[in-house]
Order: sequence, then C-alpha cells, then structure tokens
Amino acid sequence: MIIEKVLNNNVLLTKNQKGKEVIVMGRGISFNKVAGDYVDPAKVDKIFLLNENEFTARLTELLNDIPVVHLELASGIVTYANEVLRTELSDNLYLTLTDHIHFALQRFEKGILLKNAMLFEIKRFYKKEFGIGLDALKMIEETTGLALGEDEAGFIALHLVNARMDGTEVRSTIKMTEIVQNILNIVTYHYKVVLDENSLNYSRFLTHLQYFSMRILKKETNNSGEEFLYNQVRQTYVKAFECVGKINEYLEKTHGQSLSKDEYVYLTIHIQRVTDRNSLE
Repeated sequence: MIIEKVLNNNVLLTKNQKGKEVIVMGRGISFNKVAGDYVDPAKVDKIFLLNENEFTARLTELLNDIPVVHLELASGIVTYANEVLRTELSDNLYLTLTDHIHFALQRFEKGILLKNAMLFEIKRFYKKEFGIGLDALKMIEETTGLALGEDEAGFIALHLVNARMDGTEVRSTIKMTEIVQNILNIVTYHYKVVLDENSLNYSRFLTHLQYFSMRILKKETNNSGEEFLYNQVRQTYVKAFECVGKINEYLEKTHGQSLSKDEYVYLTIHIQRVTDRNSLE
C-alpha cells in the first residue's frame, strides 16, 4: 500500500488491494513519511474501510472535526489497555474515547469539572481499568499539559469496561454496576458482615455478578436447572439460599426477571464461599 495522506504519526490514509480507501492505524506508522511512501505492514495495527459502515463514517467525521492529537492519545491509550488487559477491545472504543478526551479537555479549559457519580464503584469493581484510566491521565498531561482529575480516570475506565462488553453502551455498563452493587448490599445486610474485598472468593463472586448482570440486562436468563442439585444446595446452605431468595425478589421487582434453578445454585455457592471465613481460598 502507498500512503495517500498522512494524518498524524500514527494514522494515515491509503488504499487497499481492491482500490478502496482505508484508514490505517499503527504506532509510528507515519513518522517521517509523506504521501507516495510505502506503508510498513509490520507497523499496521488497525485498518478501517471508509464509507463501509457507520463506524468509519463517524471516524472520518472525527478526523475532520477533532484535533488529530486527541485521536492519537486515544489510540495510544487503547494500545496500552490492550497490553494490560490482554484482550481485544471493541473498535468503537477509538471513537468513544477520542470523543470523550476531546470534550473532557474542552470542559477542563473552560473550568467545567464533571463529578463522576460512579467513581467509588468503578474503583471498587474495575481496578485494572481504573488503573489504566490513571495512566491515561498521565499520557494526556504529558501531551497537552492539562492535568485532569480522578473523575476523568473513572470515565475512561467505564469506556474500557464498555469496550470489553461486546460494545454495549456506557449507560448499560452503569446499570450493570448498579445491579452488582445492589446484590452486594443484599448479601451484606442479610449476613450483617463486611465482605473481604481482597479475598479470592470475593473476586470470583464479583466476576460472576458482572457477567450475571449483563445477562439480566440482555434478558438472557432461562428456566433451566437440575432439580437434584437445586434441592441439595437449598438444604445444605440454608442461609445463603435465603439470601439468593432476596436477590430474586429484587430482580423480579426491578427487572421483571426471576432466577433459574441454575442461577440459584451458582449464586448460593458463591455467597456461601464469600461469607464463610473458614472457606478455602
């Protein structure tokens, strides 16, 4: 491929083998390059076909309306997040994060500082993503000289969580976090204990709740389940089973969904483990 236009050090415009215009991203892919030079395939991270869908149309619009340094920052943060999380994040993150960084910097320069109402929960439930958010603030400050606060690190973390959840909207991620928090509150009040957030069992329980809440929001729950195992955990872990009953009442009241026997079993076992101080890690 031959470069048609250099957009910044990490982004360029070229054509693919079929003659279609594409945007190519890669760290340093355009450094010291000009139109007419060859694209180094070893530096290609992402290729976006223009005018193929809404994503590329919005990406093109961003490149026209937003300083390329903001896209460059977002691209660097996404690359770093991929390395830390060791997972493939949604392409849509390039758009949402660029857009967010652009408006966050505009707000900051105007003295408009938004409070992140979910900051406590984000720090608690998404520690890795929040850590990346803090590192992202350092990257932003090094590039722009503007020092954004922790609230923005929380917003960036939410975008990362969102990009790991099959591209669902940030609004859904917030709802998911609320479900998790409410279930944890039910467990805490039922047992009248403070859960050990540093334990392995708590980490396992939290992970289960995060994916469970996603299924609730997507209405993917079902009525399946093995009767024998369901009855066994009901008789063996009476208090934990009663706690799950309260969770079921909450979900019926707020989301119009009931737990399946399988979900009763899994939640009961997780709650038994996370509340049992003598259980093996």
